[in-house]
Amino acid sequence: MNKYKVGIEWPNGTYTCAEEGSDWLLMAKEAGVAIPTGCLTGSCGACEIEVDGKILRACINSIPNKKQGNLKVEFAQDPYW
Repeated sequence: MNKYKVGIEWPNGTYTCAEEGSDWLLMAKEAGVAIPTGCLTGSCGACEIEVDGKILRACINSIPNKKQGNLKVEFAQDPYW
């Protein structure tokens, strides 16, 4: 089964491609983007990012399949962090 390549626009202006199912934290690091982490189990929310308007926790989610267009990543705004 072939995996799709997904274009990603990062908050620092970098554009990269990654295979669907890739790890968000690893791909961000390769793009020069530091996503904060805490527990690495999805409990604390330190790694929340906004992907195309949807908030997700980067430590427990993988890059989804997007057949058209790019994913736009922003840092989530959490008033508690």
